[in-house]
Amino acid sequence: MQTRRPYVVYILRCADNSYYTGMTSDLEARMAAHRDGLEPKAYTYSRRPVVFVWSEEFWTHDEAFQSERQIKGWSRAKKEALIRGDLDEVHRIVRREWEAENEGRKCT
Repeated sequence: MQTRRPYVVYILRCADNSYYTGMTSDLEARMAAHRDGLEPKAYTYSRRPVVFVWSEEFWTHDEAFQSERQIKGWSRAKKEALIRGDLDEVHRIVRREWEAENEGRKCT
């Protein structure tokens, strides 16, 4: 009987201090691939060594995929708040971004 594994969305901090967000169903193998530089065209290849800094598990591919896409679109500040586990700060940043985007708009 095969054991079902969750999908994992993860963030790595690269040697150039950038962040890489990815998704996998085999975190151990994926981390080894990043560490060993198995794919020369990969974002992390020339930015090694990488450090694992955050992850979250999801039971469906769609949930993990949506989370990965969302996080990839986030600002550095928002990613760093998530990595720290400071969800209140994530919400504050979202609120500031929304207010900046909607400044000057009037409700009619």
